[in-house]
Amino acid sequence: MATRDLQVCLFALLSLAILGAVLATYGGAADGGHVVYVVKIEGTITEGTALDLIEGLEEAEREGAEAVLVELDTPGGLVSSTLKITEAILNLDVPVITYVAPRGAIAASAGSFILVSGTIAAMAPGTTTGAAMPVEIGLEGRQPADNKTINFYAGHMESIAAARGRNATQAKRFVTDNDVLNEQLALERGIIDLIAEDDSDLLTKLDGMVVTIAGENRTLATKDARLQVKAKTIRSSLLETLSDPQIAVILLLVGIYGLIFGFMSPGTYVPEMIGAICLVLSLYGLGLFEVNVFGVLLIIVAVLLFIAEALTPTFGILTTGGAICLIIGALILPKEPFLVGPESGWFEGFVLTVLGVAVASAAFFFFAVGAVLKVRKRKAKVGGEELIGRVTRAETAITEDEGTIKIRGEIWNARTAAGAERIQEGARVEIVARDGLTLLVKRKEREQ
Repeated sequence: MATRDLQVCLFALLSLAILGAVLATYGGAADGGHVVYVVKIEGTITEGTALDLIEGLEEAEREGAEAVLVELDTPGGLVSSTLKITEAILNLDVPVITYVAPRGAIAASAGSFILVSGTIAAMAPGTTTGAAMPVEIGLEGRQPADNKTINFYAGHMESIAAARGRNATQAKRFVTDNDVLNEQLALERGIIDLIAEDDSDLLTKLDGMVVTIAGENRTLATKDARLQVKAKTIRSSLLETLSDPQIAVILLLVGIYGLIFGFMSPGTYVPEMIGAICLVLSLYGLGLFEVNVFGVLLIIVAVLLFIAEALTPTFGILTTGGAICLIIGALILPKEPFLVGPESGWFEGFVLTVLGVAVASAAFFFFAVGAVLKVRKRKAKVGGEELIGRVTRAETAITEDEGTIKIRGEIWNARTAAGAERIQEGARVEIVARDGLTLLVKRKEREQ
């Protein structure tokens, strides 16, 4: 009886193992065929954003995902990064659903380019898209790009919309007229395909929809699909930070200052190390977007003027010139046009960052560095040198060969300076020089 029970248990365990293997095989295939990759674009679009999205698209295509869901909540960003994103989406062999979410989210400027490029475009209630006119930043603040640039990106937006079967005329007006649409108007004017409350509602509405990918019709099976959210890699996060013009400007200045302080105070190697690292990171970040060489030169001139102020104080004249050069150079540093919506506050933040860095740099060089250099220029006064100029009394008679004085409770050997007469005991003497451990003195006459 016991043997039979043991056989039954072993058979049951073997059956469960076989059943688990079957479920793992077929269930895994089902899950693999019904996985929707989710890539989120939040905040300003930079090179790091493009890298993160492209990695997600490639991973989804490699794993045979049912679709890729790109959730948008962005005020826009760099032109070059946006073009890389739209190109990757348009050439993917997996359906891409671009979705402005959650409620209250926006897909402004560069975000509208990405929204229109999706195989299927959707928006949540209370969301907005549009305002895609490229802008530039300069001494006069934010202003529209030149007509040639605007016409080019308007034509590109029109081309993307036409390729996806959307209202190309309305898409073009995002660039030329800065049109802004809520989700209802976007649906009515053929910019999006549907409105969905959330991810679950979106997947339910997409289920059974037929899309064309690489000339082939595919029916989406998304109702019970599993959402797999892509986490940002360290590399993409680093690139996202470095390619922000605000961060690049700050790192550039910190790098230059670090090298300068290191050369002024050699031996510690800490300022040089920090400066070199920041300078390399800033140059890499500046290489991720088009920069104005004249702006870089103005920043370097500003630093040189700050140093000149510290070395030869001019009561703030050079500091003022340096601050002006720094502000102008930083403001004109980003050369490429931006696809950033007016409501983002990015430009205002950039201007405040530039002004803050300029004021802090000017104040530091005017006060701190100037004070340090003045101290370093002073004549050393340690040991016997500190006693030069002091007046005391002779402890003994002092001749050109010997004698003693007492000062600060210490007895010092003393002798008369060259050409000085013999000094009597108790007479007032002034210390004029030092020769080793012997002080040279002369008689100090009483002041009238």
